[in-house]
Amino acid sequence: MPFGVADVAAAARIPLRVDTPMAQNVSDFIWHRLSEWGLKRVYGYPGDGVGSLDVALEKAKDVMEYVQVRHEEMAAFMASAHAKFTGQVGLCYATSGPGAIHLLNGLYDAKLDHMPVIALVGQQARTALGASYQQEVDLQNLFKDVASEFVGMASVPEQVRHLIDRAVRIAHTRRTVTCVILPNDLQQLPYEDPPVAHGATHTGIGYAGPAKLPDEALLRAAADVLNRGKKVAMLVGAGALDATDEVIAVAERLKAGVAKALLGKAALPDDLPFVTGSIGLLGTKPSWDLMKGCDTFFMVGSSFPYSEFLPEPGAARGVQVDIDGSRLSLRYPMDVNMVGDSATTLRALLPMLKQKTDKAWTKEIESNLKSWWQTLKDRAMDSAEPLNPQRVFYELSPRLPDNAIITADSGSVANWYARDLKIRRGMKASLSGGLASLGAGTPYAVAGKMAFPDRTVIACMGDGAMQMNGLNVMITISKYWKKWSNPRLIVLVLNNRDLNQVTWEERIQLGAGKTESTQSIPDFPYHRYAELIGLKGIFVDNPDKVGAAWDEALSADRPVILEAYTDPNVPPLPPHITLKDAKNFMMMMRDEPELGSVLKNSAKELLTSIIPGKR
Repeated sequence: MPFGVADVAAAARIPLRVDTPMAQNVSDFIWHRLSEWGLKRVYGYPGDGVGSLDVALEKAKDVMEYVQVRHEEMAAFMASAHAKFTGQVGLCYATSGPGAIHLLNGLYDAKLDHMPVIALVGQQARTALGASYQQEVDLQNLFKDVASEFVGMASVPEQVRHLIDRAVRIAHTRRTVTCVILPNDLQQLPYEDPPVAHGATHTGIGYAGPAKLPDEALLRAAADVLNRGKKVAMLVGAGALDATDEVIAVAERLKAGVAKALLGKAALPDDLPFVTGSIGLLGTKPSWDLMKGCDTFFMVGSSFPYSEFLPEPGAARGVQVDIDGSRLSLRYPMDVNMVGDSATTLRALLPMLKQKTDKAWTKEIESNLKSWWQTLKDRAMDSAEPLNPQRVFYELSPRLPDNAIITADSGSVANWYARDLKIRRGMKASLSGGLASLGAGTPYAVAGKMAFPDRTVIACMGDGAMQMNGLNVMITISKYWKKWSNPRLIVLVLNNRDLNQVTWEERIQLGAGKTESTQSIPDFPYHRYAELIGLKGIFVDNPDKVGAAWDEALSADRPVILEAYTDPNVPPLPPHITLKDAKNFMMMMRDEPELGSVLKNSAKELLTSIIPGKR
């Protein structure tokens, strides 16, 4: 640079920027700054509280893709799912007042599942704040819990740079939700970098990599515990999704069985002989047996909440690794606690582990798995009126395309998703875990498809979730599907006219019969709705035609709603039935309006559990 140019620029405090436009207002700056951080997609809905952001987004479409949702809650769910499927920071925005409020449920989904998401929200003009103006909501207080690590409101243009930079960096580093509040008059002001002066701060761009490694003394202590174990059980969660090879290597070294928390379903393929599948109320009997029979427990990247499905405290020595130290020894009292990235830690630990040779434990695990898969097949083949929901998932499992992305909603559909679908390597799968929110399955599917348009995406929905949010999201799918390189997005709807999971919770946990006024929901022609908005609809209520229905859906030239008309009274049996469960089931019979069907289906399920292979 010729002498004098830099001096003049410095004296005038003019930043020599080449990566953003020279003339820009605050809104222009925001979208370009986010793109400099590597964020390339935002989910949102317009409004006058973010009017200038809307205009700037149109001008910035070469660096920031906009996905228009039908409701702000869906934008936040999509941002959460984007983070889950890509490992990147998710981004959503909404207008002031009601728009900002609508974001909260999806943002709590991200917070509880430890996903990095940024919410940009509009606010009324600064001059109106405090005057009880229309749509004036105390957004800093509203967001201070869901975005507890960082929520800031801009008051001058020079403040915006560090608010955006801090929001991105904190969301990424702490795997949480952050929020930036932008009054609508501020959005239109000319952008200015902060001055080099007292009271100003100058932030920069750049992520830190996940290279946390426990010190060697902790690693050796962990190895000592694991080497002494004769019956090692591992539990992996979402923190192990990028540690598949490392988990397999450690499991094979220790001759360990591996159970998967629901958010870790895609961490390991289900065709491995030591993978026992999901754990918990939605889990498998082999996972239950694994935890109750082990003498050593190794927990990797999971904050699985239900301690009753883990070993009895003191029955097994424990080791845990998690990127967040606050989650160590939270569910089980561990002997060795390590803060670290799962893959990095397991790679460092592996050379310290001794190769186990005793095969008795692995043979027991493999035998339990063989019986379990037969039980699931038998259950799927049990008759129902008109269709057994398990049959729908049993037929899908071997048909799952390579590299498919699978989402599921909350409710009884999550049981069949968790147990009956065999994940293969390369697939992605997720749902609303910590929040377990109804209505997340379809926005998750849209986010997966937007991030990976070449992959086939399958959303597994109950009819309650479909009526709550799914029909809404299908309009978004109809808006964007022609842009996708692979048009296949299939939304499975189990139409059982019942809020089924809660109905079974009433029966088993409360000992009460189904309360029809709260649990019965309207029948609705979901497949015909698909055709109404230009998509494909398929209906099936015959078990012998389920496979053909999946084949038709998977070969369609556009997104599909596959409506399966299923029996609501097929019980989602837990992996272990307690005495309390049995007593409540007996009490339920006094006032159960659908007793005959409940008893018949429950008897079939229990029989196949006791005698696999005999239907």
